[in-house]
Amino acid sequence: MYRSFLMRHLGIYYMLIASLLFAATGAFAKLLSSDMSSIEVVFFRNAIGFVLILFALGKKPLHQKGGRPFVLIFRGVIGTLGLLAFFYNVAQINLATAFTFQKTAPIFTAIIAMFLFQEKLSKLGWIAIFIGFIGIVFIVQPNLGLNKNDLVGLLSGVGAAMAYTSIRELRKYYDTRIIVLSFMTFGTLIPLLCMVVGEFYSPANLDFIFSKFAMPNLTGFIYIAFMGVCGAWFQIYLTKAYAASRKAGVVAAVSYSDVLFSMLFGLLLGDSLPNWAAMCGICLIVVSGILIAKEK
Repeated sequence: MYRSFLMRHLGIYYMLIASLLFAATGAFAKLLSSDMSSIEVVFFRNAIGFVLILFALGKKPLHQKGGRPFVLIFRGVIGTLGLLAFFYNVAQINLATAFTFQKTAPIFTAIIAMFLFQEKLSKLGWIAIFIGFIGIVFIVQPNLGLNKNDLVGLLSGVGAAMAYTSIRELRKYYDTRIIVLSFMTFGTLIPLLCMVVGEFYSPANLDFIFSKFAMPNLTGFIYIAFMGVCGAWFQIYLTKAYAASRKAGVVAAVSYSDVLFSMLFGLLLGDSLPNWAAMCGICLIVVSGILIAKEK
């Protein structure tokens, strides 16, 4: 009976594993952030992925027609900027809030798609966007002042949304591995360039962009390895989840479980629980994302 139930809900099962792995990736990134900059964390995270994608390309030939090089470059650059913003927030604020900011991406994706692809939103879609923005207000709490972490958090959501939107166009022309390789390439080169510049120019107000390379110790390399492995397996189970499910919207809704997992990991790492307003905001953004997922 258990096996039959599992097979009927395989997509949900895979997505729960993917969400747990994504939260674990963030947890290892937070551990690393105590000894190195978020720029360096992103560099190692993507360098490992870059090697894995090259290995995958060597095992199976490409099937694509190409034709959108500038969109491919845009996806790599904007995806990297969004990831840099996300990992910066992971280092600065509690994990659950950092993950929630990143989870605003579907809200911005729906708005971008409406303007770029003339996609119409139903009443439910507009309600979802309204709920999402109320959730953002609760997390940001503008009466307390809009700080750098809030702005960077929103940038992580907008960057992810723009990257997801570009993938919709790119998958018509490129093999999925090339799209991922574009992201991994820029995600390795941009942080590397920032660290090279940081060796000669590292002003205090731009320390989150330009920073010097810090050689990890043995524990750091172990965390890097675990972060890379969790990140790779996250991609695998994410792909499996959508492949095994007949309703992508259901799987997308389950993906919001990573906010819960990240909160649990954060508590284990010493994070305090978000205040009541931020907690309400987290819940509203999760509800908004689930409603938008149901629209798909």
